[in-house]
Amino acid sequence: MKRLIIPLLLLFLFVFEGLFTQLFPADLFNGHFIFVPRFLIIALFFLSIYGDSKHGILYGFLFGLLFDIVYTEIIGIYLFLFPLVITIFLNVMKIIQTNIILVSFASILCIALLEMSVYVLNLLIHITNISFSAFLDMRLIPTLILNVIFVLLTAYPIKRQSEKYAETLRND
Repeated sequence: MKRLIIPLLLLFLFVFEGLFTQLFPADLFNGHFIFVPRFLIIALFFLSIYGDSKHGILYGFLFGLLFDIVYTEIIGIYLFLFPLVITIFLNVMKIIQTNIILVSFASILCIALLEMSVYVLNLLIHITNISFSAFLDMRLIPTLILNVIFVLLTAYPIKRQSEKYAETLRND
């Protein structure tokens, strides 16, 4: 049962992201800002650093594919980007200490990288045509603010669950 806690948490966050976008009032700031919850990828970052990196990347592939199937029109963007950003995150964390503050900060930077990558890919395949400055103002900055709040509220509980998951994997 302990092995199922992290997969169920990740599944919950996957569903919660979709619910959040539906329930969050879009006209809260006159519709000028787009808040994109990246709660799942934050949990994957924490799982990768405090739990098991192989499972973090594997879940990145799995939930990237699921994210593409459910939320996007093109299969492959998140399937490719989730594991790539997790790998970049792991390489950055090899250089710096893995305390919770630096992991949280690196998570936010990697979310910015993910968002900019999605923007560039959507620009290249002509799904979007907004300028980069409009993207920064309308989507990137509000998204980072939302996800900073999420990290501040959940970093420690997700860290603890990831550590327990890693311990369970070692004991089995």
